[in-house]
Amino acid sequence: MKKVTTLGTTLGLALGLALAVTGTASAQIKMGVAGPITGSNAAFGAQLKNGAEQAVKDINAAGGILGQQITLQVGDDVADPKQGVSVANKFAGDGVKFVVGHFNSGVTMPTSEVYQENGILSITPASTNPQVTERKMWNIFRTCGRDDQQGAVAGAYITKHFKGKKIAVVHDKTTYGKGLADETVKAMEKGGMKAALYEGINVGEKDYSALVSKIKSSGADLVYWGGLHTEGGLIIRQMRDQGVKAPVMGGDGITTDELASIAGPGVEGTLMTYGPDARGNPAAKDAVAKFRAAKFEPEAYTLYSYAVVQIIKQAAEAAKSVDPKKVAEKMHSGMKFKTVLGDISYDKKGDRTNLDYVMYIWKKNKEGKITYVECPGNDCSKAM
Repeated sequence: MKKVTTLGTTLGLALGLALAVTGTASAQIKMGVAGPITGSNAAFGAQLKNGAEQAVKDINAAGGILGQQITLQVGDDVADPKQGVSVANKFAGDGVKFVVGHFNSGVTMPTSEVYQENGILSITPASTNPQVTERKMWNIFRTCGRDDQQGAVAGAYITKHFKGKKIAVVHDKTTYGKGLADETVKAMEKGGMKAALYEGINVGEKDYSALVSKIKSSGADLVYWGGLHTEGGLIIRQMRDQGVKAPVMGGDGITTDELASIAGPGVEGTLMTYGPDARGNPAAKDAVAKFRAAKFEPEAYTLYSYAVVQIIKQAAEAAKSVDPKKVAEKMHSGMKFKTVLGDISYDKKGDRTNLDYVMYIWKKNKEGKITYVECPGNDCSKAM
């Protein structure tokens, strides 16, 4: 009888240990990445998706987060707020606790409310509208900067290099595009300049002949564009077709080589504000090599998305928990995170404390490809 009891106890302990080990081995951290995977903004969706996927792959290979592997779901919001909310609700229903995304500010804001209601932490690699982090929410952060920072750099450049010139301001009426244009105009006005033309267009339009006529009539020496590369590229092409030679300036919404494909050779000389190119950061060397080996160029927001996953890992390990609220507390604490973008820390709003926008110009590189290159000393006249 004693032997049976001992055997039963032994079997029970063994079974319990096996279940515990199995439970630990199968523990997973559910993460989502969301953006415009299809549609006209799919180039940016690919950046978010590829960046997050590679980071998850690398972190899982190194043991995961607190011994748990990350599983990654992909959500396609098609750059549409309503579809974004549907994606957010699906993530919540599937038990996702961390989200890399979204891309468009107008999508990030309503989805972040869904995430807040469901205890989900979201970090956007790309949404720059100030209101993303001005709503006193615990769960929203970004690895990019803000449009008031970006607009200040653009406006200062315009007032310095185009003083006394006529500036046409065009935007796409979106949360991002109009917001960026307005911040740039605000900075211009501080420098004593006013827009000679202020015009909004509709996303998805193809014929901008009427707009180009207005630009021509305004006598613009520079056209500031608040919007994405899709419409921006068409506007540049149609300006050149109608003989308008004024250079165009845009923001981070045109940071993809697809701009040149749409705009054609007339894109040369286009100016742009964006953060320092992370591909040149020593901390990104290994990740960049992996992307390029996979035949994917990690431009623009690819590494910003990779950094999101790195930050979640480091904050969770510092908190010794994968509870999103505890992870967020560590992020709000001022903790410094080591990422492919360099060191990142956050303020109480969820904004980076250490990002500076710089100037770029579109020109031919050594291989003869038209792409964006950083202007030395933020003076793009030296880069031509």
